[in-house]
Amino acid sequence: MEIEIFIEICREGVVPPSYAKPGDAGMDVCAAVCMVISPGETVIVPTGLKMAIPEGYEIQVRPRSGISYKTPLRLSNSPGTIDSGYRDELGVIITNTSEKNAGSENIILDIGSKGNKSGVYEIHQGDRIAQIVLQKAPRMKLTVVKSVASVGNDRGGGFGSTGVR
Repeated sequence: MEIEIFIEICREGVVPPSYAKPGDAGMDVCAAVCMVISPGETVIVPTGLKMAIPEGYEIQVRPRSGISYKTPLRLSNSPGTIDSGYRDELGVIITNTSEKNAGSENIILDIGSKGNKSGVYEIHQGDRIAQIVLQKAPRMKLTVVKSVASVGNDRGGGFGSTGVR
């Protein structure tokens, strides 16, 4: 099943998101501009895209596994949510988790670098920086009760109570 999402390209040279392979859940989103991200810095990378998402849905912005594995760049609010009523440009919040003063200031790495090296990273226009996934977003109805213990079943425990094995 496909849900139609209307997009507006609001910067020159921007390519619409697309699925890399059949069966993929997410579409790759590209940077619309070149940016340098220093160690410890958080930036918003513009994508050059505006979207009209149907009510009852959201688009989640998620990391690309290769960038998470090969670099210290992280999506700061992952997954990010684009609400159905948002119509401004999509920006991807990225943090360079390299320690400040890490790596040589003369070497600028790109997101295609291997080995998860610390340092300054450059994102080029057209680099695939994140992925977007469409999700249903049902509305919640909250009901105040004296105790939630009497509602449903309490599985008991949390925050690591089941261990790692």
